[in-house]
Amino acid sequence: MRTARDRIRHAISFEIIGLALVTPLGACVFGMPMHEIGVIGIVGATIATLWNYIYNLGFDRIMQRLRGSTRKTGPIRLLHAILFETGLLIVLLPPIAWYLGISLWQAFLMDVSFALFYMGYAFVFNWAYDRLFPLPEWRRLEAA
Repeated sequence: MRTARDRIRHAISFEIIGLALVTPLGACVFGMPMHEIGVIGIVGATIATLWNYIYNLGFDRIMQRLRGSTRKTGPIRLLHAILFETGLLIVLLPPIAWYLGISLWQAFLMDVSFALFYMGYAFVFNWAYDRLFPLPEWRRLEAA
């Protein structure tokens, strides 16, 4: 399994790159000032970073117990991204509606849009991260 240091590097790099992409895109798509989307992005990223650490640790422990390895197949990566974003969507909905002064429905649509973006982004980012920083156990599995 990944070390705490590696998990922290993963979570922080995921959020920084995600913010750099989603803030200008969100401002453009929703026709809102970039600073408002930026605040939502930063608060969301802070909450997501904590959720990312907790969620990935739990997911890996479950995988280790059920499969004996933390190596993820394509379908497991897809499930991983969907479950992550669903949990985050539930947590972020009220703060988005409150801060932007919009209805829960509008906040839901905005949050779903962000979640869809981040689902695709998470899939690509995590796959790339695992290629850049593979675990030793995965190398042993490939050699066998």
